[in-house]
Amino acid sequence: MTPKLFSELGISPELLKAVQKMGFEQASPIQAAAIPVLLTGKDIVGQSMTGSGKTAAFGIPAVEKVEAAKREVQVLILCPTRELAVQVSEEIHKLAFFKRGVMALPIYGGQSYDRQLYGLKQGAQIVIGTPGRVMDHMRRGTLRLKSIKMVILDEADVMLNMGFREDIELILADTPKERQTVFFSATMPRPIRELIEKSSHEPQTVRIEQKAMTVPTVDQVYYEVDRRYKMELLTRLIDIFDLKLGIIFCNTKRMVDELVDHLEAAGYQADRLHGDMTQAQRDRVMNKFRKSGLEFLVATDIAARGIDVDDVQVVFNYDLPYDPEDYLHRIGRTGRAGKSGRAISLVPGREMFQIRNIERFTNVRIQRGKIPSADEVSEARENVFIEKLRALLTAGEFQKHDQVVERLLEEGFSSTDIASALIHLLHTGEAAKPAPKTENYDRPERDERPPARFDDRRDRPSYRDDRGDRGNSRDDRRPSYDQPRRFEDRPPRAAAPTPASARPKTVTPRSEVAFADPKKSKVTPWKAEAAPVAKTVVPPAEIKPPVVKPPVEAKVEPVKTFTDEEILASVKTPEAKPASKLFIKPKPAPAAAQKPKVSRATPADQTRLWMSLGEAQGITPIDIVNTVAGETGLPGKVVGTVDVREKHLFVDVASEHANSIIAKLNRAEIKGHKVKVKVA
Repeated sequence: MTPKLFSELGISPELLKAVQKMGFEQASPIQAAAIPVLLTGKDIVGQSMTGSGKTAAFGIPAVEKVEAAKREVQVLILCPTRELAVQVSEEIHKLAFFKRGVMALPIYGGQSYDRQLYGLKQGAQIVIGTPGRVMDHMRRGTLRLKSIKMVILDEADVMLNMGFREDIELILADTPKERQTVFFSATMPRPIRELIEKSSHEPQTVRIEQKAMTVPTVDQVYYEVDRRYKMELLTRLIDIFDLKLGIIFCNTKRMVDELVDHLEAAGYQADRLHGDMTQAQRDRVMNKFRKSGLEFLVATDIAARGIDVDDVQVVFNYDLPYDPEDYLHRIGRTGRAGKSGRAISLVPGREMFQIRNIERFTNVRIQRGKIPSADEVSEARENVFIEKLRALLTAGEFQKHDQVVERLLEEGFSSTDIASALIHLLHTGEAAKPAPKTENYDRPERDERPPARFDDRRDRPSYRDDRGDRGNSRDDRRPSYDQPRRFEDRPPRAAAPTPASARPKTVTPRSEVAFADPKKSKVTPWKAEAAPVAKTVVPPAEIKPPVVKPPVEAKVEPVKTFTDEEILASVKTPEAKPASKLFIKPKPAPAAAQKPKVSRATPADQTRLWMSLGEAQGITPIDIVNTVAGETGLPGKVVGTVDVREKHLFVDVASEHANSIIAKLNRAEIKGHKVKVKVA
């Protein structure tokens, strides 16, 4: 097809100006074929791969058909996921920038109803939503489709695979029959064709013919590797290609969580994206990824729909998809808009048949890669380090330390030895060690990490033990592993002196006072002339003089005649028993010092966990709070009530972090004891 400019497609000056502002001049093949047909009002079926520009292909005609003065929904765009709905909404806003009065509103699950209801009341003409939330607004009566001119189904094959067929049919049935219906899909399975025949009127097919169904700018390669060594091969490939921004696909949410933990332990900036996350969490992760605050996004197929991030260097298939169509959607995240990209698949031997199925489906030969050795990885990382050093020397943007170098030269060290020693410090991480008592530390550069080793299993590094030298946690709140990480590891504090007002008030028995040896005891013997003792200077708050009767002279005389042996004998005899009445026994500890009663009711936003340690192991609530914060990097406020029993305990934690806390603590130790954690 001959390339066309947007000015040749018959669009209005407002839309042409918006397209030029977005930086586009030449239309992509799907845009050049679909826009003129859609402007005539015909139904079409567009088949094109992800990243080919089909959002603008239906977005430009949609904005053109809207009557700005009419405050009713005129265009409805259905998307399979929230992320794709947000992406399409952003594109529509850009296209309608110079067409005053045109409003586009995304509606999807997980977002506040108030914002959506406000937008509908304001008269949004274009609604972009997921089928479930659109149906919800229709049932509430807040979304009326009587004025719909155009219905667009984006990623129609995905919506049918997700089970939205019945919802889509109900939505289409509630729209006017004279509407314009548009289907866009990367593939055309039989259910899609049946829905097209049922819902459209003589549709015109717009298909971008190409020998291969995948983007030619994506370099596809696979590595055959045992399942046990996938993680180590992944880190080798990241280092040898010096990859900075990529997406890693897994088939299960559990695998996503485990892989993120491993990558963070190895010093990479990674985060997760899967169906168990709230919309606020998804938005936070995606914003961070778009701003290059993350190196790698680990995601499942459904959660990754609609990810539109420029300059994604690589897509890793950590697990091969079950369906070859999903492979197309995955690798479409890279190599967008004509840029080059990589698609790397890690394939165990028993899954090689899936590679053959993908090759037959895409009509593309996927090259087999050779697993890089540890020496090759070290050489690649060394080359990266040399390039950085060369660039720094060329730019001259560094602080000079001539005085330090001159001192070492005067001591007899050669310049090459000095430089080698400094590079050694950088590679071993000694130069980047944090100062004492510092909570946060900087993550080492990637070329400072030791290469992953899986050809020598005996020397394989332990991610748990090396975590402190390789990097910090994703939110930079995990304490340094060179410092004590838990409460029980800290040096004991000196006991604070107990104030006199808090000491137990006991009165020494008369018998002990009378018979105490003045040379061996700190108790002052009672004497008749001891009354002046009241002159001792005591703080006013501590003066609580006991009521004491005046001493009787006759009872003081036996002090001179009784011996120690007689005293001990008198204590053991039954006759000495009444003397105990002279003691004023200390009052029992107040109720506040006893173990508080713990409420068994867990708040609605928290989950109660059971742990296998208790009082028998010396566990206290502060130990649990410190362990959760140290192992997960989460703030201590995620921990609620801690109920410590003799051999186990219960703890309430924030429900959104419960799975992560269970996974982390099941690999941790508290006061030298391994702990087992599960939902109570």
